[in-house]
Amino acid sequence: MPIQNDPQSFPIVGIGASAGGLEALDEFLKHLPADNPLALVVIQHLAPTQPGMMVELLQRSTQRKVLQALDRQAVKPGHIYVIPPGMDLSILRGKLFLFPPSEPHGRRLPIDFFFQSLAQDRTVGAVGIIFSGMGSDGLRGAKAIKENGGIVLAQEPASARYDGMPGSVVKEGLADLVSAPAQLAVDLIRLLEGKLRHPHQEPFISEQERSSFERICILLRGRTGHDFSLYKKSTIYRRIERRMGIHAIDSISAYVRFLEGNPPESDILFKELLIGVTSFFRDPESWKQLAEEVLPALIASRPEGGVLRAWVAGCSTGEEACSLAITFMEALEKLRPRAPVTLQVFATDLDRDAVEKGRQGFYAPAAMAGLSDERRAAWFTPDENGFRLRKEIREMLVFATQDVIQDPPFIRLDLLLCRNLLIYLSSDLQKRVLPLFHYSLNPDGCLFLGSAESIGPFTDLFVPLPGKARLFHRKANSQTPGFAPFPITPPLPRESIREATVPKTSVNLQSLADQVLLQRFAPPAVLSSEAGDILYISGKTGKYLEPAMGKANWNLFAMAREGLRADLGMAFRKALSQTEPVVVRGLRVGGNGGTQIVDLTVQALQAPEALKGTVMTVFSDQPAAPPVKSSKAGKNLPSDLARLAELEAELKSALEELQSNREEMQTSQEELKATNEELQSTNEELQSTNEELTTSKEELQSLNEELQTVNAEQQSKVEELSATNNDMKNLLDATDIATLFLDEHLHVRRFTKGATRIFKLIQSDVGRPITDIVSNLDYPDLERDATEVLRTLVFSEREVSAQQGTAWFSTRILPYRTIQNAIGGVVVTFTEITRAKALEAELRTEVSGKPRGRAPRPKT
Repeated sequence: MPIQNDPQSFPIVGIGASAGGLEALDEFLKHLPADNPLALVVIQHLAPTQPGMMVELLQRSTQRKVLQALDRQAVKPGHIYVIPPGMDLSILRGKLFLFPPSEPHGRRLPIDFFFQSLAQDRTVGAVGIIFSGMGSDGLRGAKAIKENGGIVLAQEPASARYDGMPGSVVKEGLADLVSAPAQLAVDLIRLLEGKLRHPHQEPFISEQERSSFERICILLRGRTGHDFSLYKKSTIYRRIERRMGIHAIDSISAYVRFLEGNPPESDILFKELLIGVTSFFRDPESWKQLAEEVLPALIASRPEGGVLRAWVAGCSTGEEACSLAITFMEALEKLRPRAPVTLQVFATDLDRDAVEKGRQGFYAPAAMAGLSDERRAAWFTPDENGFRLRKEIREMLVFATQDVIQDPPFIRLDLLLCRNLLIYLSSDLQKRVLPLFHYSLNPDGCLFLGSAESIGPFTDLFVPLPGKARLFHRKANSQTPGFAPFPITPPLPRESIREATVPKTSVNLQSLADQVLLQRFAPPAVLSSEAGDILYISGKTGKYLEPAMGKANWNLFAMAREGLRADLGMAFRKALSQTEPVVVRGLRVGGNGGTQIVDLTVQALQAPEALKGTVMTVFSDQPAAPPVKSSKAGKNLPSDLARLAELEAELKSALEELQSNREEMQTSQEELKATNEELQSTNEELQSTNEELTTSKEELQSLNEELQTVNAEQQSKVEELSATNNDMKNLLDATDIATLFLDEHLHVRRFTKGATRIFKLIQSDVGRPITDIVSNLDYPDLERDATEVLRTLVFSEREVSAQQGTAWFSTRILPYRTIQNAIGGVVVTFTEITRAKALEAELRTEVSGKPRGRAPRPKT
């Protein structure tokens, strides 16, 4: 089947890596099949001034074509694209776009930048992988991918050279899979080939799937106490489908059974459904309107001071609650009301872990990206590996765990923020929650929703504010129709309960008959796993199984009664190796003071698909052998004839068991021989590796000695250079000659202390053009002479006077030559000749006898 170039027909995977990430990328690409049509975009922290070598390095590890990303380049399947140095990379409709970085190199987060655009462009098809690196770049991008239903994979922090980046993603619970790079390559292909790659538009096609979803909701409610049945089924199903893909489960009914047998999976799924994606000042324009229109009006409504009450429903880790408090403080500083006004914010969420993080008031550097430098400096204090909220902001916030659907709401509120929570609720649930919000707000209160949310049909309860922001005023004269404040779902009256318990459907005779057959006539049976763990019990099995002493153990072999255990184990092993059932007859099972003859049937189930991999064990009681009666001839049979037959049967069974044990022992011996050979081979490889490590150690020691030698030489040169600089400075100061060093553009490179008496120079003037510096010289041709010297490389010398003729200087301009004989500018020296000019004027006066002018006296 040919590969299509449609950007939506193949997956695009973003990979974030930093320090130590090259090794992880190399291992990942070596284990990634080359025939899969997925495309990779590698985002790595690169020095902006150094040429990138990633393309050549990665090309050695893969057969895929590796390219450096270009602006407006269409992503093609089977290709790898690498971010160029000094640029930010984004994606739109399958095309890559380059942007100059908006932040300096030390503060850039290129992985977050690309992952966020990938999440918006591919939504549920976005895939992000975080490899080794320092810092927390990629954390906000991973949150964006999870918010849109995508997949996030992370390198196992223990296997990463630097665990900062993958560790932050794993710590926040955002990684769907955590493993070594080689295993991540295998897992990625498995996930993309499963249902997770193409989520259903209509999640529940059949009645069975709908029933399975409802059972999952019941299990979650029983485990966590929260009901997700009224959440949007498409959103919930995407989360369930992701967990199914991770465990390689094909059907939702199979996942229900997996959930029933693994209670910890319920907790993981619950956390998956509660992924909170938030940030400071999301939708800046909406926050600007809140600060300029809503908060000033609320503060003005408290002329005598007081407390404004706000509720942030679904606060996650508290970024938006902090944003509200910061916005209030900034508005308060601008308005400066006569009486003090304070703000109390109730921040609630269903996720206890998220609420606990919000209580701490500590945020990693990656979470601060939505804040300006001014706000970061004003409202946060730097702490170890992050920033901590200032005390005056933290005291405004009250964090609590709350279920908006079930728990009582906060009332008498001036402001209610519910941003990007309603999008996860069904329309029926939204119709319950929005009247609750109307009930909670004061008559002049304001509702602040997310950019993708609306009030729906409740235009009689709220009126929108002008502008694009989702801000709504509560209508003061409106009544909440048919709304009981708490609980949201009122209890049914007793009559309704009695009516609801009466079966409405007609009697199903077949179903009732099947139940009677199962209860009275079907033999007792046990469904177990291949390891013997009991999954289901049908009928009364107390005569055959009993709980073992000690810690509770629901294993078939541990619970088997005396006389059944040995034959059951042999029959069980034999049944696993064949498709036909194994029948063992005439077993004597002791219990309750007697002995029962039992026939045992064991079969490994292959159908239906849901029971594949399980074993059914059926117990059938048999009547005891009748007592031996005398014959018509009056002769009695030997009394020990029945006992002899019993002993023969036991001997036959023992021989069969012995033969089975002998075959198992031979198989075990062969396996042990193979294992021994593998261990010997492994030992040889380890010895070879040890020799290589010893050689590498010697090479490293030699290299270390060379580095120490080079370091000593460099240290000696630094000391020599420092001494030379000191000598040069003292030499220039001792000569008392004013000297200027100019570059090829006549910008000041260096100057001596004497030059400051002629030019108004300070240290910050280095780099400025000499023509911009004010001087005391009457030398307008300085720039022209210096330019001419640079052109001809012939030095220039002339005598110039200071303004108003107070002093004279001999000015020499020479080319500045480096050790490599390259011209790097000019050197200008100023030697004072005021005394010489005065003597020259006096001599001319004596020779001519007529004074022709008076030279200036030297300054004392």
